Amino acid sequence: MATVKVDDVKEKGIELEFSPDVKAAFLRLLPLRSISRFWGYLTSLDIPIWLRPSIYKAWARAFHADLEEAALPLEEYATLQDFFIRSLKSGSRPIDLDSNCLVSPVDGTVLRFGELRGPGALIEQVKGFSYSAYSLLGATTSLHEIVDTDAPEEHSEHSFTEERHKTSWLRISLASPKIRHPISASPRKGVFYCVLYLHPGDYHRVHSPVDWQVLLRRHFSGRLFPLNQRATRTIRNLHIENERVILEGRWREGFMAMVAIGATNIGSIKLYIEPELKTNRPKRQLLHTEPPDEKIYEPVGIGLTIKKGEEVAAFNMGSTVVLVFQAPISGSSGQYATPSDFKFCIRNGDRVKAGEAIGSWSGS
Repeated sequence: MATVKVDDVKEKGIELEFSPDVKAAFLRLLPLRSISRFWGYLTSLDIPIWLRPSIYKAWARAFHADLEEAALPLEEYATLQDFFIRSLKSGSRPIDLDSNCLVSPVDGTVLRFGELRGPGALIEQVKGFSYSAYSLLGATTSLHEIVDTDAPEEHSEHSFTEERHKTSWLRISLASPKIRHPISASPRKGVFYCVLYLHPGDYHRVHSPVDWQVLLRRHFSGRLFPLNQRATRTIRNLHIENERVILEGRWREGFMAMVAIGATNIGSIKLYIEPELKTNRPKRQLLHTEPPDEKIYEPVGIGLTIKKGEEVAAFNMGSTVVLVFQAPISGSSGQYATPSDFKFCIRNGDRVKAGEAIGSWSGS
């Protein structure tokens, strides 16, 4: 009955607001990490060759996946895991090569996007509730040096106790003359975000949105709540409670971070640039204030060079990716944008594919 009401509201163009419920509280009692590890084990089991096409076609019907794009015949995907993270035929995802645009890193649905302004650098989870970009990226993120640099020292409640672990790579990298894209005061840069949700039937690989230098990887071992529409509407701090892998670095316009967020049955986040990283490992207890595992890529201050459209990571089933990045703004105090201002070319609810432009500006 509740589903009918939700659909009715959506058809009328009314945006649903944040509203915690009993089901959301019940999810906290479930061993979702263990369930996800068991699902991961099941999806790694070999399927008899004769049975593979039937299983994969049934999955495609249930979740509206396009099997015509698969790079290999269905019989060649030995496990469900291989099928979930399958590559596509060459040319299936053309990359917009315009150097003055960012492209979507995934196939997915646009949930939220905007500019980070004001104390806390808040990202809207759903109407009526936002969370701090600092909490999403971690206390040692260099975003602190970019947003509200002239703001008072006081931090929002979202910063919690991570602050004491602030022995940041930033002091190393900013001191190094090897950084290729130092953040400058002129021209002005805004800080923007975009949240993209991958459905279970979507293509599950994550591509680079721009050419950039990945300076570090940060891994938070969090919970594994679902990331569907209901969870987004009912679970507080969903994206900062869940397990996630953050890549942080610089592109030609300044700061860039890409966050891959795990979910129920998607504890395994595969990072192609760091295959040895293991996520959703068994733990005796999970503390929300536990510091993340952080790796600085060599050489320090330069890191790994990733090209626009390059494969970076992969999920099992569906999940969520968040981009946080700097881009040009005119610096005008007025409300009228100029052609040199970065502008999104998407709307909430849009379906986008990896490689398609999500925002651009007119470069000089």
